[in-house]
Amino acid sequence: MPKTFVVSDLHLGSRFSRAGLFLDFLSGLPEGATLILNGDVVDHMCRVMPPVHAQVFDRLRAESLRRPVIWIRGNHDEEHQMDNPARIEFRTSYSLGRTLHAEHGSDFTSESAIYRVFVRCFRAFHNFLILLGAERVHVAFFAKNFPRLYEALRRHVRRKATEYARRNGFGAVTCGHTHFAEATVLDGVHYFNTGSWTEEPVHYLEVDGTACALKNYEPARQTH
Repeated sequence: MPKTFVVSDLHLGSRFSRAGLFLDFLSGLPEGATLILNGDVVDHMCRVMPPVHAQVFDRLRAESLRRPVIWIRGNHDEEHQMDNPARIEFRTSYSLGRTLHAEHGSDFTSESAIYRVFVRCFRAFHNFLILLGAERVHVAFFAKNFPRLYEALRRHVRRKATEYARRNGFGAVTCGHTHFAEATVLDGVHYFNTGSWTEEPVHYLEVDGTACALKNYEPARQTH
């Protein structure tokens, strides 16, 4: 059975996206493997796509002609309309039998008051500090300076995702959204988060049959 590879949160269009590094990752995918893009492939703040980011779109179109490419909508790219998507399949979630359920994770936070306050406060505070001359970093990276609140978001997504997986009979579930790569077991369900491609190290989930493993991507030569 061909392997499946899951990545999330590329945020193409953002100055922080490791688009060139992702192109390198695509070059190493084995023949026939399925590629799952688990949300926020595009950053909604993007106005003009940098050339190397545009190359990723071209490459994804080409990949979809030779392997299954599943694009799961995230909160940033839920309304994104890709020109000439070739055979890319757009979903809100995707499952590999009962082995793994893939969902971006933003829907698990939509009813959370903690999450809404977290996002509003930190976006405003982050933008204010940038106006004062602070270093530009992705807002998710900035939020990691406040570990208790950041852990509250991660814990909420982790709990809701594993509850969903357990109710529906999945052995494992994978999300993105939190920009924090992790692998754990909660109430008998394996939970994976593939982090983001806006800071390094970058991660991906490899599924081989019923075995799931979260891995760092470390190419011999990195291109940003």
